[in-house]
Amino acid sequence: MTLLATSTDFVRTRRTRRTAGLRDLVRETRLDPASFIYPMFVTHGRNLREPIASMPGQARLSLDQLPAEAAELRGLGVRAVMLFGIPASKDATGSEGYASDGIAQLATRVLKDADPDLTVVGDVCLCEYTDHGHCGLLGSDGEVDNDRSLPLLAEAAVSLAEAGADLIAPSDMMDGRVEAIRRALDEAGHESLPIMSYSAKYASAFYGPFREAADSAPRMGPPHRRSYQMDPANVREALREVAADELEQADIVMVKPALAYLDVIRVVKESTDLPVAAYNVSGEYAMLKAAAINGWLDERAAVLETLTAIRRAGADIILTYHAKDAARWLREDA
Repeated sequence: MTLLATSTDFVRTRRTRRTAGLRDLVRETRLDPASFIYPMFVTHGRNLREPIASMPGQARLSLDQLPAEAAELRGLGVRAVMLFGIPASKDATGSEGYASDGIAQLATRVLKDADPDLTVVGDVCLCEYTDHGHCGLLGSDGEVDNDRSLPLLAEAAVSLAEAGADLIAPSDMMDGRVEAIRRALDEAGHESLPIMSYSAKYASAFYGPFREAADSAPRMGPPHRRSYQMDPANVREALREVAADELEQADIVMVKPALAYLDVIRVVKESTDLPVAAYNVSGEYAMLKAAAINGWLDERAAVLETLTAIRRAGADIILTYHAKDAARWLREDA
C-alpha cells in the first residue's frame, strides 16, 4: 500500500481546531444571552415559589418574587421574559386572560416597575384561563370556535399592552388572530407595539410539563388540540402559516417546539426576512434535566450544544427555560 508522501497531499481541516483560541476565532455560531427569552409562570398570592415537579429548577412565582427575578436576569444579561399566568379562577371565556387586573397584566406592571428596560413579552392565549382548557372559545358543537375567539384574543393583547408589555405573542393558533390583534392594537393607540406570532406551532407531545405548570390541559371539548395546532408531519404547511402571519403584519415569527423541528426552523429562516424565534419547550427542557439529574449527561455541555443547534438552524431568538443557567455558563467561558 502506498502512503501519501507529504502533508500537502491532503487537506488538514484540524489546524483551526488545535487550541481553544483558534476554535473561538473560527466559530460560526455564537450564543448570546441577549437573544434569550426566559419563560416565567406567575400566580396570585404572596411569598410563593412553588416548584414544578416535571420541570426541575422552575417554579410558579407570586408577584412579590418578581423584582428579585428581574434583578437576577439583569445581572446575567438576559433582557427578555415571557409571562404565563395561573389565574385565581377559570371560566368558559377565560376572562382573567383579558382583565386589566389579570395575573399576567399585574405581573407585567411589577416587572416594568422593577426594571423598565426589561422586555416583557405577553403571551396571548386562553388555555390557561378557560375552564375547558382550550386556546379559544368552545362552540355549541363542542369544537373550538375560531372566529368567536378572535375578539377575546385581541382584547387580551390590548390589556397586556395597556399594562406595559413590550411585545405581544399570540400562541393560540386561531386563523386570522394576528390581523385581529394588529387592528385592535392600532385602534387602541399601540400601533408601534410589535407582534411575535407563534406561526408554526405544532401539536407536540413535548408540551406535557408546561400543561402541568400552567394547569392548561384540555378538560372539555376535544381531548387534544390537533384541530388547530399543526401536524408534526408537515413542513410546507409551516411556510403557509408564516406567510399568512407576515401578510397580517407579524413582526417576528416563531417555530415551536425547537429541537424536533430544526428542519422547520431552517426552512422558515430561508423563507422570510423577519426575525425568527424558536421555543425550546418544557418537554425538551425536562428531558435534559432528567438525564442530567440521573448522571446520564453533562448538563452544561448538553444544554449549550442544544441551544447552539437551535441557533445554527436559523433562530435569531431562543425562548428557553435554560436561559439563566446558559447565561451563567457563557459568562464563565468568556
